[in-house]
Amino acid sequence: MPNNKRFSREIIEKTNFLQEISIFHGRQAPEKGTLVGYGALIETLGLPVPFPNTLALISEKRRQYRVPGWIVLTPRHKPRDTLYHNLVFSIKYEGVNLLFFKKLFESADEIIIEEMVESEPLSLFSRRIWFLYEWLTQRTLTIPDLKKGNYTPLLDENLQYTIGEGDNSPRHRIRNNLPGTINFCPLVSRSEKLEKYIKEDLSEKTTNLVRNVHNDILHRTSAFLLQKDSKASFNIEGETPSNRRATRWGKVIGQAGNRPLSEKELLCLQQIVIENDRFINMGFHKEGGFVGEHERKTGEPIPEHISARSQDLDTLLDGLVRTDSRLDKSEFHPVLTAAVIAFGFVFIHPFVDGNGRIHRYLIHHILAKKKFTPQGIIFPVSAAILDQINDYRKILESYSLPLLDFIEWKSTKNHNVEVLNDTADYYKYFDATIQAEFLFDCIDYTINEIIPEEVSYLKNYDQMKAWLDDNYEMPDKTVALLIRFLEQNNGKLSDRARTREFSALTNDEILLIEKQYQRIFCA
Repeated sequence: MPNNKRFSREIIEKTNFLQEISIFHGRQAPEKGTLVGYGALIETLGLPVPFPNTLALISEKRRQYRVPGWIVLTPRHKPRDTLYHNLVFSIKYEGVNLLFFKKLFESADEIIIEEMVESEPLSLFSRRIWFLYEWLTQRTLTIPDLKKGNYTPLLDENLQYTIGEGDNSPRHRIRNNLPGTINFCPLVSRSEKLEKYIKEDLSEKTTNLVRNVHNDILHRTSAFLLQKDSKASFNIEGETPSNRRATRWGKVIGQAGNRPLSEKELLCLQQIVIENDRFINMGFHKEGGFVGEHERKTGEPIPEHISARSQDLDTLLDGLVRTDSRLDKSEFHPVLTAAVIAFGFVFIHPFVDGNGRIHRYLIHHILAKKKFTPQGIIFPVSAAILDQINDYRKILESYSLPLLDFIEWKSTKNHNVEVLNDTADYYKYFDATIQAEFLFDCIDYTINEIIPEEVSYLKNYDQMKAWLDDNYEMPDKTVALLIRFLEQNNGKLSDRARTREFSALTNDEILLIEKQYQRIFCA
């Protein structure tokens, strides 16, 4: 649960930040060593912050390497056992953790921060800490503006993805290259997977994929993928929509990227998603909200995810919209932008219902707006997610479940949840790295599997239809029915179809049709 303890200079000076570990909160270290950086600081100070996905360890064997969940460094990298030197280590090797710094600044006496900055006033690390303090708290330390020194970027571009040049802060001689605003700024760390995908240039790969596809087939492929994605988005929520409802939502997806993102636009999207609002309070929720189950006998909530408080929604959504605008005007990668905005939205969870489908719509919206997808082609991201639904749930839970330890709540009379503590920062500042990796996986799967499969199917369909036209002069509807029956029965026409819909065909003709189907579709 949240820790409201405040730290004086005396407490900080007496604190030992470094500890020997082999197992840490259930995580097996790759070897015995000294925990350092954010993990050590969060543990020793008891800050209400989830541990980072990757922890830093000083090796006793003088080795330097990375394994999933750990960065291992040599004894020469070991920081001195002080708050300042551990902060320097964290920024230098782990990047900036905005949530950590916000909670640290809320707990530490202001004099501690001032003394750290004044101890090395020109150091790029103390200047970063100084800027972060004043940016995150909106309070000004009693330290005069710097009059000299080069501007240094707040985020190290080798560790985290940035907005580019950013905005200069003359007071701190810092270049604010954060990819967000004070009210919404998730960060994405560089990883081997993300670097690989970005280098591959999946957008150009898609353009090359569709360049040699006939316009007719491309148009039909796009229409099919639109309907496929619409239905999949409902299926993810456990719903089976009617064709009319799926088509209606598909049309909305097809127009993604045309209108700027705003709170009004989000409300309009919910109106489209929720056709029957008799039993749902529409608009941004006015009470608590959660995703999960209810205890069968008592009806008590069993949350898997708790929504942002209603009183924080205006600030959070305004921050999300402003961050979207900031990223749209920058060269921040479209897929990273989509991950930050779309997952940020679903974590905030501002509606009673419709959050998931709008979350996935936002992916389409951003990829289209930033021209990542070729004109006329829709990436069926929901279909890709549906094929990887267990991984999708894990990606959502990787954020939601650790957060439950830091949210105080109670059950209400109508078996909802009421959040009792200030939780806004958890939705403003989170690490979106694994969400970005997952989204890239889905797009890669779409490009290499879903789109080629549909293009190939339509080419085969047209070839089969042409052969049937030449030999039997069947109407288009009859051709479609015949091919569908063959698909459903592994290339064979069932006895029922032989005696009813296709009784006009002889046994020899049916055998010839089946053979031709196998040659075209199963070669």
